[in-house]
Amino acid sequence: MDIAAILMLLTLAVTMIIGMPITWALGGSVVVALVVDPNLSLSLITQKMFAGCNNFAMLALPAFFLAGDIMAKGGLSRRLVNFADTLVGWISGGISLVSIVACTFFAAISGSSVATTAAIGGIMYPEMVKRGYPKDYSAAVQAIGGTLGIVIPPSTVFVIYGNITGVSVAKLLMAGIIPGVICGIALCVWAYIKAKKEHYPTENGFSFIRFLKSFRSAVWALLMPVVILGGIYSGMFTPTESAVVAVVYGFLVCFCIYRELTGKSYWQIIQQSSITTANIMFLVVTAQIFGYLLTYYRVPVYVTEAFMAVASNPQTFMLIIVVLLVICGMFLEVGATNLILGPILAPIALKFGIDPVQFGLVFVFLLAMGQATPPFGTTLFVSCGISNQPVAKVSAQVLPFVVVEILCALLFAFVPWFSTVLANLV
Repeated sequence: MDIAAILMLLTLAVTMIIGMPITWALGGSVVVALVVDPNLSLSLITQKMFAGCNNFAMLALPAFFLAGDIMAKGGLSRRLVNFADTLVGWISGGISLVSIVACTFFAAISGSSVATTAAIGGIMYPEMVKRGYPKDYSAAVQAIGGTLGIVIPPSTVFVIYGNITGVSVAKLLMAGIIPGVICGIALCVWAYIKAKKEHYPTENGFSFIRFLKSFRSAVWALLMPVVILGGIYSGMFTPTESAVVAVVYGFLVCFCIYRELTGKSYWQIIQQSSITTANIMFLVVTAQIFGYLLTYYRVPVYVTEAFMAVASNPQTFMLIIVVLLVICGMFLEVGATNLILGPILAPIALKFGIDPVQFGLVFVFLLAMGQATPPFGTTLFVSCGISNQPVAKVSAQVLPFVVVEILCALLFAFVPWFSTVLANLV
């Protein structure tokens, strides 16, 4: 391997170990490689950054961020919680099921795991504690529920993964629907078993009148993913255009129907979305330069040869990927894993004959799960911040849920149908 490539990877490892933000870690490693390699010029940075930004599909990112912020702050979380309460709140351990179901609904609106945990957890954690649930378990439910945020579309992580690997963003978004729902159901099943075992309190029986009232209040929120995915599936608009449709829809619902947003709050949302977009775009284009240099120095070829030597078939390769990403999720944040490993592992999966959409779904699903795994899970930290519970205690309660998600990941890794059946219709 070229000395410049070795120094680039070494610089990346060292800067991440000392805690440097991933954007600057990637950028610094790129600069080191360009300075050391006499065949390359620093002008490559501006060329690749412009080429990375000059991409129609990337326009979906700011629009999805804006749509998620509008819906998150426009009164939707409270309505979704009320609807979920009437739907499953009467089952044994119902309030924990409400948290997971509400997170599933909200994930289909915000596309962000951290936003899902913050919005739903802020409402559901004190409610679970009020009804007699242990504080550490209540916090764990919010942490694991939030992981569905980047699996169920719209998902900005799918958009970024599709752009850096060349996989269809529309197919990736459709691929997340069935696995996201299945995982949500599996988490609810474990929460039900846990409630039965620990004799957690049971609420009043199902009320059809309450259900209808809550549905009428939440129907506009529930229709948002239907509008987005329906438009993509029918061919009315592209994933990028669907993001703009989501912004317009969210504005009309929250500003004109729910009337919980004012002109001032809307301006604050635009400011926050702009900051988020700038940070993410800078991160993505920096990662694209890093990915270009990885290809230039044939790093994926070396990694492919190493995998080929260890994994003799697609099943073994997928099992290795699951183990690798579970470990990465414990120590790396989603953006770093996605931007660094995505461009390396996707071509290898293709060489093993694995459907690129299926691999993308499994890859992002494991990234999502990593947000709740100790010691460095983002939704875990958000949930601990909301509850003021120590990370160690919440981590012990979240681990059984993580095992459930690992089993789901293995199912999706070895049965392509779950991730490809809807994607193949696009």
